[in-house]
Amino acid sequence: MKRLIKYLIASVFLLGAILVGVVCNPKPLVYRLAYHSPDVLYFVKTEEKIIALTIDDGPHPMVTPKILDVLSEYQVPATFFLIGGRVQHNEDILRRIASNGHEIGNHHMEDAPSIRLSEVEFEKQLLQAHRILSEFAQVKWFRPASGWFNERMLRQVEKHNYKCALGSVYPYDAAIHNVTFLSNYILDNMFPGAIIILHDGTVERKATVDVLKLSSEMAKHLSRECYLKT
Repeated sequence: MKRLIKYLIASVFLLGAILVGVVCNPKPLVYRLAYHSPDVLYFVKTEEKIIALTIDDGPHPMVTPKILDVLSEYQVPATFFLIGGRVQHNEDILRRIASNGHEIGNHHMEDAPSIRLSEVEFEKQLLQAHRILSEFAQVKWFRPASGWFNERMLRQVEKHNYKCALGSVYPYDAAIHNVTFLSNYILDNMFPGAIIILHDGTVERKATVDVLKLSSEMAKHLSRECYLKT
């Protein structure tokens, strides 16, 4: 019994160490995921100090316009992975996203794990979101809701001439709203070719606005502004 308890304690500590390692330095895990899923984009191989900023789960009538204001102020382009079911009554926001030179990506029809859907239902929602979003811009990137995917989903993505994009710097901003933590996490973990994932979509995620402001200001003081002008 004592030996079993020791094994359990050791396992808990090992799991904790792994989780801390992933949170503090996600890059090794991202590289391994990219190796095993070559059809999914996690980052771009480059030595140039550039990153891709992506914003998930919009549009939101209050949060998304404020994000657009910050991006305009710092002249930072982004890709907005938008949920088709949230477009109605927010069409002006999508027009602004497109007119400001940002990219629009397909984030399915609702904020629920895409992986739970049958292949038929997944394809149906993929095309439904495409019809809605493509009225505002050319849409070529897909990001699965909740980030999980399987081979059936990737088949449909390829069938309809989409490319699947996830990311490499995810500061857990959907659940954590501490601006200083999120900004530091981004700056500490970004690397050439990284894809940063942030969220809007709900009023609780308004911290994203301040994260973008603080990250941009901190980057300037740290002489990293080259990362943020891409």
